[in-house]
Amino acid sequence: MNRSAGRRLTAAALTVVAVTAGATACSSGAGGGSSKAADSGTYTIWDPYPQFDKGSAWAKLLDDCGTKAGVKVKRTAFDTSDLTNKALLAAQQDNSADVLIVDNPVVSTLAEAGVLTTTEDNKLDTSAVDPNLLAAGQAGGKTYGTPIGANTLALYYNKAVLKKAGVDIASVKDWTTLTVALEKVDKAGDKGITFSAIGTEEGSFQFLPWLWGSGAQLTELDSTEAVSALSLWNDWLKKGYAPNSVINNTQTTSWQEFASGDYAFAENGTWQLANAEKAGFDYGVIPVPGAKGGNAAAPTGGEFVTIPVQGETDRYATSQKLVSCLTSGQNLLDTDTTLSYVAPTGEVQDKQVAADAKLEPWVDAVKAAKGRTSDDLGTKYPKISEQMWKAVQSALSGSKSPKDALTAAQSAVK
Repeated sequence: MNRSAGRRLTAAALTVVAVTAGATACSSGAGGGSSKAADSGTYTIWDPYPQFDKGSAWAKLLDDCGTKAGVKVKRTAFDTSDLTNKALLAAQQDNSADVLIVDNPVVSTLAEAGVLTTTEDNKLDTSAVDPNLLAAGQAGGKTYGTPIGANTLALYYNKAVLKKAGVDIASVKDWTTLTVALEKVDKAGDKGITFSAIGTEEGSFQFLPWLWGSGAQLTELDSTEAVSALSLWNDWLKKGYAPNSVINNTQTTSWQEFASGDYAFAENGTWQLANAEKAGFDYGVIPVPGAKGGNAAAPTGGEFVTIPVQGETDRYATSQKLVSCLTSGQNLLDTDTTLSYVAPTGEVQDKQVAADAKLEPWVDAVKAAKGRTSDDLGTKYPKISEQMWKAVQSALSGSKSPKDALTAAQSAVK
């Protein structure tokens, strides 16, 4: 690794911001570090799935892919937030894992730091991947890795609550009709909608479908469209359609509110599907509607499988075989089923819906989804996100108007 790359790594290590809390369904845990084995027949894989032990289907899949590639796999699992720093440090020491699986917003940070090879370099075929999902791993016109799967946000709804209020879910097509539905639910004596607006990445993650659904862009937080999105949330709180608790809600506590059975709607993710089945009431799912109709782009969560830069470049060919094995065919279907992810390719998405029709609205939501670092935002995203969640907090707490809050946010970003 050249000296300039080392300097970039040092800077990145000092400035890296974890933007993963709202994006994935991975449970927390700690994994031990692992240096690349000296044995050329052993390949190291680092992943953010400490919930899967050595006997899990995931661990067995890694071993199987190693066998097919003619090598042994040494796997280390890290907590999601810890993995980025470990990857940066390892790259400084020219001791990177052969295959690195990271949350998609982190890809641009590692790419800018010179940690990752491009698909042009490592010959990884990404032609079958949906372009909107692949974009989360692109920067400067280059692609770094391939998504293993995606999760995103949509609106869960309680069928009994809507029926009591006389709301036909088919009538909810845009912001106006959604607000009308919330008004009817409120008049019927039930609660409208719950979401997470906490002052962390989770709050930004949940606000993004409304920001993008308004037609706004992350580069112009103070646009008229962006103000309309924050005003929508603000008005819901003022009218009692959404509870004040959303200001402190994580996606978990927001889900707990919906699971009580009192709410008509909840904005939440694919990772709640198993909990939805246990909720004890009939539910449905629709994509978050855009301001004037259609499906709003929701942010994508999920990980990218990447191939870090190595001093021994002849290792790339085998690493590419390992990544291809993990992200194609039946293996991809099995993995995404285990992770409650929507697959990144149309072929596997069709198989998922054929096996479980309840996944269809999630596939639709993922097809409309967008990476948080897309539009070549890359490492600019964390700073924008922080100012965005601060603006949401200011407006919903009543300390600033939506317009003033977003104007201040845009000024801070600049």
